[in-house]
Amino acid sequence: MGEWKRHRILMVSDFFYPNFGGVENHIYYLSQCLLKLGHKVVVMTHAYNNRSGVRYMTGGLKVYYVPWKPFLMQNTFPTFYGTLPIVRTILIREKISLVHGHQAFSTLCHEALMHARTMGYKVVFTDHSLYGFADAGSIHMNKVLQFTLAEVSQAICVSHTSKENTVLRSGLPPEKVFVIPNAVDTAMFKPAPERLSSHEIVIVVISRLVYRKGADLLVEVIPEVRFIVGGDGPKRVRLEEMREKHSLQDRVEMLGAVQHSQVRSVLITGHIFLNSSLTEAFCIAILEAASCGLLTVSTRVGGVPEVLPDDMIVLAKPDPSDMVQAIKKAISILPKIDPQEMHNRMKELYNWHDVAKRTEIVYDRALKCSNQNLLQRLSRYLSCGAWAGKLFCLVMIIDFLLWHLLQLWKPAEDIEEVPDFILSHDQDKGISWDNENQSLR
Repeated sequence: MGEWKRHRILMVSDFFYPNFGGVENHIYYLSQCLLKLGHKVVVMTHAYNNRSGVRYMTGGLKVYYVPWKPFLMQNTFPTFYGTLPIVRTILIREKISLVHGHQAFSTLCHEALMHARTMGYKVVFTDHSLYGFADAGSIHMNKVLQFTLAEVSQAICVSHTSKENTVLRSGLPPEKVFVIPNAVDTAMFKPAPERLSSHEIVIVVISRLVYRKGADLLVEVIPEVRFIVGGDGPKRVRLEEMREKHSLQDRVEMLGAVQHSQVRSVLITGHIFLNSSLTEAFCIAILEAASCGLLTVSTRVGGVPEVLPDDMIVLAKPDPSDMVQAIKKAISILPKIDPQEMHNRMKELYNWHDVAKRTEIVYDRALKCSNQNLLQRLSRYLSCGAWAGKLFCLVMIIDFLLWHLLQLWKPAEDIEEVPDFILSHDQDKGISWDNENQSLR
């Protein structure tokens, strides 16, 4: 095999393990597959309770849990420049060549991408959610996203609907935005060894019990059928009140928060998986359920219609009566569903190794983008608005000055570079990492 230069990637987000969710899983599985491809991957996130400092995960994945505590929905408090010293240190210590930020709602992601561009690094951003345009929160977030993505090298969205949403919100040229869907670990999510009896149909819901995930919609739908509900959140009280009101204790089982390692054991107890989200860019939960052989009933929102073939999912409007009709339709076609066949199809449709290879292409394109001086970069920020553009320019100028002050105070030569994690020999591909020549052999 000829010499091949690898990427050195810093993944940044407020959302990572031990917290669980779609973004956390995406970063972890993508990082593991990139490591197997021979790239160096380091993750930066904030501290979780007593988890702080540097940790190593499976495959030599290095995680920096920086000593910032979350203040709202696992997000750190915006500091603008407070993270500059530690971001700079990590970039130099790990000899990073590219920074990959995840999730528009992540404060740490926005700040790291801003600092990385100031220091001349190429940056890639992945958007995992959909946002509106009219409410105050969305208007604020969209302006922040416009600022962050003004200089992004390339961007990734998890669905075509998400791409359209991101392009409209940020003003990014569509040719800079790529669609790379999520995937599922089919080795973990497998059907039950024996097909379940159809004497009593069981519908499974595993979701955060919040408004965005359609918890209020569930309250209207559940009295009609039997459910197993896994998940926790502020809307759990409404579900329990509904169960008491209709005396459904024998038909509605509330499991509370379910650990990710236990999700499969809950899924294989049911026949149908119900997703009642009111907004969704992709929905990994649907993939996990389909991989376990469950037929899915879901609201027709966001990127959900793009996720599964028509014979694996029944879509409905986010309306209680329409959801009940969709569930009845799903029950009628259940006898035609072969869980093992569905699992095998999911293996072919969604694979994390394929996601990593497609992401690798985006990295290649990002590194080919031309470098620009400060004046050329500021012109992009001026286009963000009459007042906002000037404010963004001021923020970047201050960031640039602080970076140069840091260089004077602590030159890059004084920051010790850490040795690379030595990859074990890959018996199947005959690949190992040559630490001296910085190439695969």
